[in-house]
Amino acid sequence: MNGADDESRDFRELAEVRLSSRMIYEGRILSLRKDEIRLPDGRTRTREVVEHRRAVVILAENSGGEILMVNQFRYPAGEVVLELPAGIVERGEDCAAAAERELREETGWKPGKITKISEFYTSPGFCDEVLEMYYAADLSWDKLPEDEDEFIVSRFLSREDARKLAETGRIRDAKSLFGVYWWLHRNLTINRNDLPE
Repeated sequence: MNGADDESRDFRELAEVRLSSRMIYEGRILSLRKDEIRLPDGRTRTREVVEHRRAVVILAENSGGEILMVNQFRYPAGEVVLELPAGIVERGEDCAAAAERELREETGWKPGKITKISEFYTSPGFCDEVLEMYYAADLSWDKLPEDEDEFIVSRFLSREDARKLAETGRIRDAKSLFGVYWWLHRNLTINRNDLPE
């Protein structure tokens, strides 16, 4: 079967069916549950699932063609991570509005234009988190108060610096690598003003 045939297939025969579910932990941004499932061949197995609130990530570009990144200590990783600004979508909040809010809180920059690039699972093997990525442009300074438990240093990077940091492993955050490589590729093929409104 070739790739074109695969695109029209729905692969329902691969689905796993939940038989039972037990919540183990419920937190502010994530929960953990343990499910018993039936495999396509009829056998049963256990799946541990992290339920995570929807989140946004923002690739903000200034008029000089540089992107905005932040340095932030990430406790689970045990190190300061260089990444694109990102954050949780509040309940009932529009994702584009959340992207603008997070950018202003974390960096102080407000986008005049914000466009959805993509949405993707962060780690679908154990987590249901979906991230929406936005491209932000026409930046102006308009800071919102930051979260009281976040300590962030932001900086703009040129295309060359971003490329080097990605290629040498200095950018190790998956969402940020995706965004940086999207941005680098896009800048090779189209003008940044050609994005849809």
